[in-house]
Order: sequence, then structure tokens, then C-alpha cells
Amino acid sequence: MAPDPAHNYRQMTMLQISLEDQLMPGTLEWAIHALVERRVDTPIFDENYANDETGAPDYPPKILLKVVLLAYAQGLISSRYIEHLQRR
Repeated sequence: MAPDPAHNYRQMTMLQISLEDQLMPGTLEWAIHALVERRVDTPIFDENYANDETGAPDYPPKILLKVVLLAYAQGLISSRYIEHLQRR
């Protein structure tokens, strides 16, 4: 039986989701996001935010700062454990 040309079951579908819209006002996650976006001066991080021509692109410094602040606020200080949670 020939494959149906109208359906490609192996195609990856990308959904456009605004992660910012997923944050509920009044939560710790929302407060950290708002703090970093509105109050933290990050140009000092931006100077070192670069990647050489090979490898995966760097994560933006603001995102990494949010991850670290949220983890520390929840008592998680092990960088390996934080990485493990991010992969999950």
C-alpha cells in the first residue's frame, strides 16, 4: 500500500506558545520574571554573551539568571541537580 501523500506522520509540529503567558501573576515564577525583565541591569552579562562559530548557541543571560534565582529561592543550590531538573 502506498503512503498517503496528504498525511506526513513523521513531520514535527511546532506550536507557538508564549511562555510568558503561562506565568500566573502573584506566583514566585512571575515575580522573578518581572524582576529580571524590569529591574535587573544586565549589560554586564551581555558583554560576555557570545559564542564562537561552532557549537550550540548560548542561552540568553536573562534566562539563566531566572533559572538560578528560582532554584535558589526554592533551596536548590546544586548546579547538577538544577541541570537535571531543567532537562526534565
